[in-house]
Amino acid sequence: MNGGIGEPGGPGEPAGSGAEGRDRAAGFPDFLRRRVAGDYEVDEFGYDPELTDRVVLELLRPLYRHWFRTETVGMHHVPADSGALIVANHSGTLPLDGLMLQVALHDDHPGRRALRLLGADLVYRLPVLGHLSRKTGHTLACREDADRLLRKGEIVGVFPEGFKGVGKPFSERYRLQRFGRGGFVASAIRAGVPLIPCAIVGAEEIYPKLGDLPVLARALGLPYLPITPLFPWLGPLGLIPLPSKWMIGFGEPIPTDRFDPADADDPTVVLALTDQIRETIGQRLDELRLRRGPAFPPFS
Repeated sequence: MNGGIGEPGGPGEPAGSGAEGRDRAAGFPDFLRRRVAGDYEVDEFGYDPELTDRVVLELLRPLYRHWFRTETVGMHHVPADSGALIVANHSGTLPLDGLMLQVALHDDHPGRRALRLLGADLVYRLPVLGHLSRKTGHTLACREDADRLLRKGEIVGVFPEGFKGVGKPFSERYRLQRFGRGGFVASAIRAGVPLIPCAIVGAEEIYPKLGDLPVLARALGLPYLPITPLFPWLGPLGLIPLPSKWMIGFGEPIPTDRFDPADADDPTVVLALTDQIRETIGQRLDELRLRRGPAFPPFS
């Protein structure tokens, strides 16, 4: 679903359903032929839009629409054809929130916007995961890549809480962690693009983190190794996320074009904007949790 009370909605029919879904299936043999022949394009970051849409997002859509029953609110705040930096809360033990945000912007935005997430360096140290992340449009969370993407007019996404947010215990759900030193704000100021606060409700409940295995996590080079109600007790079955109800809300853009690019190096300006967007996300989280109601409503 898209839109909300008094808010413009999105496209009438979700991507991957109805006639569009049938067209995808009919064109799949041609898609495979072109992949084998190398007849496809990637951009300078390695982004492969066709592979992302036809394979990766297609695999994620059942989770997004039928398992999490995701509803988006305020999608009209995301520009149709210009750059913006989406700043969201991070949670869920495993970072499915970034993937669901990517589906939301591609499928539920009228402009079918591609999300270019800025990821932690750990992701890009893992051969398969790092390669797949670049194929799906994401890149390392560094100043150079963020600036280049924003100046190209892309929609860039960032989770300033990092592992502190995604790996926090269930007892601290929906409590925002520190947003760091505001490097994402500086990138937005340099590019002159708006900051869009984004609140994601639902990810906190998919893998309730009850404990940790720090010794084993360090041995594996991971920031944490969680204990949940189902993992590691059920083995691979414990990786199935619980079917919580999700809501993704986009807030009113915070403009940065009123600043001089030199303000990106002013800690006072950067930290003030960082605090503003963090406070806005926190308020939006409270609103969406009330609007959602129970975390596990019955399937309809």
